[in-house]
Amino acid sequence: MGVPREPTYSLLVIACFSRHVDALDWAKEQLRLTYGPISLVSPDFPFHHTKYYDATMGTGLIKRFLVFDSIVPADCLPEVKRHAIVLEQALATSGRHTEWRPLNLDPGLIQLGKFLLASTKDQAHRVYLKDDIFAEVTLRFEAGAFEVWPWTYADYREEAVRAFLNSARALLYEKVTAIRAAGKSE
Repeated sequence: MGVPREPTYSLLVIACFSRHVDALDWAKEQLRLTYGPISLVSPDFPFHHTKYYDATMGTGLIKRFLVFDSIVPADCLPEVKRHAIVLEQALATSGRHTEWRPLNLDPGLIQLGKFLLASTKDQAHRVYLKDDIFAEVTLRFEAGAFEVWPWTYADYREEAVRAFLNSARALLYEKVTAIRAAGKSE
């Protein structure tokens, strides 16, 4: 018989990419207003792994990761992905940029054992959550670091990206350790 266990502690991570630094800055502010303080911001990584986005977003894309400070419920991904879509549409219709899609926002969760990404597209390795949103385990934490799967996107395979996500996981580990220590002292 299954027994309820401790919650799955998660930190919200949102990968923002665009060819426009001002769009990334706009997204950061909009997301901060919704999800609160940001603990970590990655360097801007060049996004050169596919031409899939060229027609809608242009070339010379950069990707920036935002890690939010608060522990979030593990079931928040559908709501966050839906909000990300609304923000993308708001910027697209603002007239500030000529591209059909000037911004892409990909929410995910850092957990102690994995990194999950939300998606609107189904695949064999994705699980349906709700509201037409799926999740995939993009990376697994093994032997002290995030490791890839056969389906892991090329940009998440890069050592610098995984190093940044490892630092986000270390932040989560500190938070979980503090929560557990506070629980034992009560």
